[in-house]
Amino acid sequence: MEGSGKMLVTAVGVNSQTGIIFTLLGAGEIEEEKKDCKKEVNSNSSTQFPSVEAKEHNIINGKQDGTLENNQNKVDFSFNYNSPCLITLSPPAIAKKQDEAVAMEMQPLKSAEGGEVEEKEKKKASVPKKEKSVLQGKLTKLAVQIGKAGLVMSAITVIILMLYFVIETFVIQGRVWLTECTPIYVQYFVKFFIIGVTVLVVAVPEGLPLAVTISLAYSVKKMMKDNNLVRHLDACETMGNATAICSDKTGTLTTNRMTVVQIYIGDQHFRDIPRPDQINPKTLELITSAIAVNCAYTSKIMAADKEGGLPKQVGNKTECALLGLVLDLKQDYQAVREQIPEEKLYKVYTFNSVRKSMSTVIQMPDGSFRLYSKGASEILLKKCSFILARDGEVRAFRPRDRDEMVKKVIEPMACDGLRTICVAYRELPADPMPDWDNETDIVSNLTCITVVGIEDPVRPEVPDAIRKCQRAGITVRMVTGDNINTARAIAAKCGIIHPGDDFLCMEGKDFNRRIRNEKGEIEQERIDKIWPKLRVLARSSPTDKHTLVKGIIDSTIVEQRQVVAVTGDGTNDGPALKKADVGFAMGIAGTDVAKEASDIILTDDNFSSIVKAVMWGRNVYDSISKFLQFQLTVNVVAVIVAFTGACITQDSPLKAVQMLWVNLIMDTFASLALATEPPTEALLLRKPYGRNNPLISRTMMKNILGHAVYQLIIIFTLLFVGEKIFDIDSGRNAPLHSPPSEHYTIIFNTFVLMQLFNEINARKIHGERNVFDGIFSNPIFCSIVLGTFAIQIVIVQFGGKPFSCSPLNVEQWLWCLFVGMGELIWGQVIASVPTHQLKCLKEAGHGPAPDEIMDEELAEDEEEIDYAERELRRGQILWFRGLNRIQTQMEVVSTFKRSGSFQGAVRRRSSVLSQLHDVTNNSTPSHVVLSTANATGAPGSESLHSVNGTS
Repeated sequence: MEGSGKMLVTAVGVNSQTGIIFTLLGAGEIEEEKKDCKKEVNSNSSTQFPSVEAKEHNIINGKQDGTLENNQNKVDFSFNYNSPCLITLSPPAIAKKQDEAVAMEMQPLKSAEGGEVEEKEKKKASVPKKEKSVLQGKLTKLAVQIGKAGLVMSAITVIILMLYFVIETFVIQGRVWLTECTPIYVQYFVKFFIIGVTVLVVAVPEGLPLAVTISLAYSVKKMMKDNNLVRHLDACETMGNATAICSDKTGTLTTNRMTVVQIYIGDQHFRDIPRPDQINPKTLELITSAIAVNCAYTSKIMAADKEGGLPKQVGNKTECALLGLVLDLKQDYQAVREQIPEEKLYKVYTFNSVRKSMSTVIQMPDGSFRLYSKGASEILLKKCSFILARDGEVRAFRPRDRDEMVKKVIEPMACDGLRTICVAYRELPADPMPDWDNETDIVSNLTCITVVGIEDPVRPEVPDAIRKCQRAGITVRMVTGDNINTARAIAAKCGIIHPGDDFLCMEGKDFNRRIRNEKGEIEQERIDKIWPKLRVLARSSPTDKHTLVKGIIDSTIVEQRQVVAVTGDGTNDGPALKKADVGFAMGIAGTDVAKEASDIILTDDNFSSIVKAVMWGRNVYDSISKFLQFQLTVNVVAVIVAFTGACITQDSPLKAVQMLWVNLIMDTFASLALATEPPTEALLLRKPYGRNNPLISRTMMKNILGHAVYQLIIIFTLLFVGEKIFDIDSGRNAPLHSPPSEHYTIIFNTFVLMQLFNEINARKIHGERNVFDGIFSNPIFCSIVLGTFAIQIVIVQFGGKPFSCSPLNVEQWLWCLFVGMGELIWGQVIASVPTHQLKCLKEAGHGPAPDEIMDEELAEDEEEIDYAERELRRGQILWFRGLNRIQTQMEVVSTFKRSGSFQGAVRRRSSVLSQLHDVTNNSTPSHVVLSTANATGAPGSESLHSVNGTS
């Protein structure tokens, strides 16, 4: 935490900026356990950690203050740290030890009884419900459907084979089951069973998970070279479906190298940095001190790494721009910092996104104080009552003057795409001592020193990247904390907005006003009226960004559910990054909170890397579709051939071992070959697939059925008239243990070669004609096709009986190759058939229906506590963490005991704990009164009142 280091922060409020951010992030990952809070009569009745007790006593006038000891009834609080929502309140009990002021005891996670059950419940509740990725849902459903169809086909195959054999042998031929013939009959039945299992193995697409894993793993490895560090594997393919990107401005769309290019000082507006002699010396000294002291001491300008290069900016870039201004004015900020080191800073009000300013107080040599403040110009100017004139003297700064400055200085700067920062100061007397806790009063009646315009140039590659996104059907929105005019100017430079388009640019406060009803509640219907046209959201808070992302995701006004990607670098962006379908954090400028909440880290902080992620995401989707197109063609043909052949010839033309080889080709090798296709720019020329679009389009279905028809015609022709074509012995109706035949070997060889050439066809799934386009850019594909062909030659020529193959001569091999290559020609014929005319074709591979998802979620939620209730209480866990720290820091209290404030501190802590007890035991806000009765009527007995949610 930046600051003077003079204050020890032990707890963070729910309504503070950090509290809001952690609440949105889901600080309560350890959810409350599903049981009522119990009141303990005796705090010693349960196993506890050694209590951390505050046994300090106030000494007043040399006499021990026994105020609290005299209380006969004491309130005893027990706090379970590992179960944040469990706070127990003991009823009043008579103190046994007179010297014990207050005892705060914490219960362990595992008590003597039921600890393991509690831990299991906690783990169960803390498991986040991860929504299945789009692709995963579609593949799961498709695989189940194919598996069921394969199981039915294999069962029918076995049943038909057995019935055919039994009827043929025992009915038609009239044979009797002889005991000595039982082994032969059993062998036939085993053979039929093996054929059935083979059909099942070929039909079940066990290569699907492998293809997905290979494709994602390969993509993740390659994306690293494109500056995308993928943290969650499924973010890869989700990005391919992205329909909206909500991008931060600074550092993502811009270079994050800020420079002051315009300045308004001493009633003059300089379009370039002025010379030092053009500014009053008194004003120059003030601006130097204000910037040097009121910027984090970790921010500095360092010499360039290379000779002739730009100076290196270290720390906050906006502060570096201001420090650069000091150097441009030929002043030395380092000398001021040496004169006023960081430990001498009297008070620091750190920057946050609500007040959009930072202030620092220093003590002057005469004992008085001076406050320096810097922040968003239109906000800080409202707190200015004076301004430095040209001669360095202070003059009144009225609301009329402020409006004129906004109109003539700030708006022109903002329209040039500049971020405007106001620097001001205030003199404060030492007597009476100001109330430093009242920041609103302290940071008021300021004297404006200057307003500067800071330029953050747009990255040169960003406009082209945004153009590609828009062409790919992705809407880019800018969400920034900057001035609305600055944001609009930058958005126009980037190409996010275009003159004449119907779009919305608004500030966070307007956005909040328009999405909330009279009760202040956010309504989805109101968000739906805004987000489709919204392109720029300026002066936005972390909550605004989170609300926008959630609103777009939850919207139902468009047919397809929107898939939202978010970029961010600060802690403020954490909630939106976590809520988004895909969160991109900045690798260089990003904070740890942002990186933890993200799915992908951009190692170069560049928006154009997001376009690469879109390409890889769509490529993953296409790779799986290519593999499916190829595998389903093999599936259909192999299952029909095995089934029909078994029913007609009482034997499968493709033997069990041969089928396993085919399975290896179409599963492992094909998934490796087709899942490693590199992406091309052509992927960005079409719209996103959408969450509800099927995996197998009508074009793919046309290709699958078209190639299956060609292969079945060839296989059945060879099966029934192949022996006549090649003038060889027929392999049909062969005895049980007959040697391999050339006839069936030709069928097997032709079938495999057709799959090899069809693998080349499967590279294109959108009806493209040139199937060889880019084939040599994927050496893995070429190696697998050539390697498979080489292994096929070895199997056919030297496989022998294990593979049921008989060696073929050159002429037979050439015919097999010719028929296999016919697949490429047939592919061109299929591509010539218009898909839209084949209305009989149906799509396949749709995702799970919404009602299925709902049923699944309801089943999961049966034994879990109400989600809305958890959300309501989630932010309060920050309080519990703070109290955890208080327990370990009780020694700090002893340093304050001489101030006489210990008794009051104890009462305040008791009030806070009673409030937390109220939060835990009541789902709705209620009023709680805890009283400690003093039997002797000693002073200090009082009622402690707390109202839920007011602290």
